[in-house]
Amino acid sequence: MNLKYANSKISEEEYLQGELVAEFKHEFIDGEAYAMAGASEAHNLLAGNIFAELKNQLKGTPCRTFIADMKVKVANDFFYPDVMVACQKDDDVDYYKQSPVIIVEVLSPSTRKFDKTAKRLKYQNIPTLEEYVLIEQTIAEIEVFRKKDHWQSSYYYLGDTITFESLDVTVLVEDIYYQVNNDDVLTFLQEKNQAALGESDANPVQPPHIAL
Repeated sequence: MNLKYANSKISEEEYLQGELVAEFKHEFIDGEAYAMAGASEAHNLLAGNIFAELKNQLKGTPCRTFIADMKVKVANDFFYPDVMVACQKDDDVDYYKQSPVIIVEVLSPSTRKFDKTAKRLKYQNIPTLEEYVLIEQTIAEIEVFRKKDHWQSSYYYLGDTITFESLDVTVLVEDIYYQVNNDDVLTFLQEKNQAALGESDANPVQPPHIAL
């Protein structure tokens, strides 16, 4: 959880008005506002990579992809998902959405427990939500919860592809971890390069045959 911003409860309207002028973002949970901590380089890269993959593949569809600064309303709470996709127009105002199909959170040490437990349970109550995605920073592991699987999770690693079934979009795990230099990624890239070199050595380029 992030640090509580105010000691007393405030109304939804007070929170929304305050966010328009606040220096830092806050999430609104059970009538209280909590300041959000800054994000690491890896966090930004991971959120940006999956945002770019989803946005590019959803061109020409009604779906809209949002990153970081767009709130989602869940009952009486408000959160800032790292990435979310909404595919239908509803009565949302300009500063929050209520009908996402997918929500993605990049896990941080300070938020991991909350994102995997209490926040996940809140998100699962959104009627339109089909998939909830959790991305680890320090290791290459992605956990996907799907409504069609009764919110049981599936895990994906480097070398795997993920199909986000609600969007009919498929993404390579290695593309989500592009430029993220944790130990898993560095080992994977080293093994991939060694395999490519081995294949090249096994199939050397033959000189052209010259007829005499």
